[in-house]
This record gives sequence, C-alpha cells and structure tokens, in this order.
Amino acid sequence: MSLTDPIGDLITRMRNAQHGRRTDCSAPWSRILQAICDLMKEKGYLESVVVEGEGSEKEIIVTFKTDRPALLLKRISTPGGRKYVGADGIRALLHGSSMAIISTSSGLLTHQDARAKNIGGEILCTVS
Repeated sequence: MSLTDPIGDLITRMRNAQHGRRTDCSAPWSRILQAICDLMKEKGYLESVVVEGEGSEKEIIVTFKTDRPALLLKRISTPGGRKYVGADGIRALLHGSSMAIISTSSGLLTHQDARAKNIGGEILCTVS
C-alpha cells in the first residue's frame, strides 16, 4: 500500500498509540521518518527508536517515554499545502509549541538550530 503522506501517517500512528496508552508503535521505514524519529529522540521526546527488518519489510519501532504526558504532535506542511518559512519567520509559526522540525538545505533541523544557522525551510511538524 502506498501512502500519500508518510510523515502524517507516522504522526497519526504515534498519536493513536499514545491515546491507546501503548508504550510503543511501529511504522514503515523511510530515511526521512527515521531522521524525524532520531531528532525527537535526540531532543528527549522519545525513549528509543529501533529499525527492524530488511528491504521492503523494514519498520521503525518507536518507544515513548513513560514519565511524561502524551506528546502533542501536529502536521504543519502537507502534500496539498506546503508551509515554507524564512529564518526570521520561524518563531511566528510555533504558537507556543516546544519544537518544530524543519526540512532545510542542511537536512532536518529543529527551529532553534535553523535560527542559529540562519536557514529557512519547510516546517514539517511541531512537537510539544
């Protein structure tokens, strides 16, 4: 089955798993999904990110932290409506969220890193 929006699918799987009080969830693997999950783990939002399987059967297994409330995940840029922002306009789109993940020419960055490097890009999602 092909997906139109794999990033939105990952976010929805994570949201649904947390609402169902599960400690982990799985999603089909891709480089961008793994990069998003690794960035969230690096910033302390996830307990672990594991890749299992080979070839087309690869999956990402995400384990949530149990000592914190459920993550608030929101998809900002969609396939039908991309949201691009310059380095000076990043703060205006956050609306109090803790972290935004931005796809830049230097790879995936958090909004703090993008501002520090003075780089804009496509805002993929926010995490609180």
